[in-house]
Amino acid sequence: MNTFNNIYKNKKVLLTGDTGFKGSWLAVWLKELGAEVFGYALPPQREEDNFVKCKLNEKIHHLDGDIRDLNKLINYFDKTQPDIAFHLAAQPIVLESYKNPHYTFETNIMGTVNFFEAVRKTKSIKAALNITSDKCYQNNEWVWGYRENDPMGGKDPYSASKGCSELVANSYIHSFFADNAHCAIASARAGNVIGGGDWAEYRIVPDFFRALKKSESLIIRNPEAVRPWQHVLEPLSGYLLLASKLYHEGNKFSGGWNFGPLDQAHYKVSELINHILKYYGKGTVVFDETSEKLHEANMLKLDISKATYNLKWQPVLTFEELIKFTVDGYAVEFSGDNIYEKRKQQISDYINLAQQKRIEWSL
Repeated sequence: MNTFNNIYKNKKVLLTGDTGFKGSWLAVWLKELGAEVFGYALPPQREEDNFVKCKLNEKIHHLDGDIRDLNKLINYFDKTQPDIAFHLAAQPIVLESYKNPHYTFETNIMGTVNFFEAVRKTKSIKAALNITSDKCYQNNEWVWGYRENDPMGGKDPYSASKGCSELVANSYIHSFFADNAHCAIASARAGNVIGGGDWAEYRIVPDFFRALKKSESLIIRNPEAVRPWQHVLEPLSGYLLLASKLYHEGNKFSGGWNFGPLDQAHYKVSELINHILKYYGKGTVVFDETSEKLHEANMLKLDISKATYNLKWQPVLTFEELIKFTVDGYAVEFSGDNIYEKRKQQISDYINLAQQKRIEWSL
């Protein structure tokens, strides 16, 4: 409760995308920080989703709604009068963006516009954060990490939509949320986020546990791809810290921010899966590099120097701890335990580790 200088205690916090993977975890953490949480999102897609398993519909306020519906979104902001807002509603899957590019662009670009329009019209809000992706950058397959001032881009529809979302956020910062505005806004970019409660299609870790449930082998088609793997709590700690700074100190912390692993913690897909197999002791995989593939980045890294220096933020988990937190998060779903209580426990364990390692944001 004392984390982030108690900023969230007794605050009204609105999340778009609270039924999604990261949004549901953020809702749990905010509730445990003492916030009154309001969610706006499409209904959960499956019974395994974290929102459903945690029974968040009984613990937070939630309204089913499409981020493309501007009037409904504005009305919800007006009704709830939040102090802080986080935008996580999105079409988040690269391969799905090839199947439905129009929906992806409309949701990820106009959804961001709608969010900032709602924020602009709601004078109670002092801090608002747009959540995008590491794939917003123009990817040159560099071996070094992308910095916040590198060009936006993206060849596939998903990546392009996230680059556009960043341009929208930058435009709103300079056009409507400059000095003396009622609210300070920023945009946050994270790496490949994994953890218990994620059952989305076309994601490597959910695909592994889905195959395990069916007693099937997981087929991996891009084993050499390098990604900035993170447990879901890593970027969430960055989002919560950044929003608290926006709330307290305003536009000093506006702009784009990267929240990724340390440079030495970028691993290949094959390395991630092999570590999961070793720790969990179950499952089989088949590496298949012969199938035809749609374009996805092969090398993708984030430079987190800005967040480390200016926010005093840094990741907590080693790669081995990342594997443990992730596998344990799925294991409790197979055990029939109280999932909400287990999520709370992982958040507590994460903060305790951060404090033991003397990581400044947690002290």
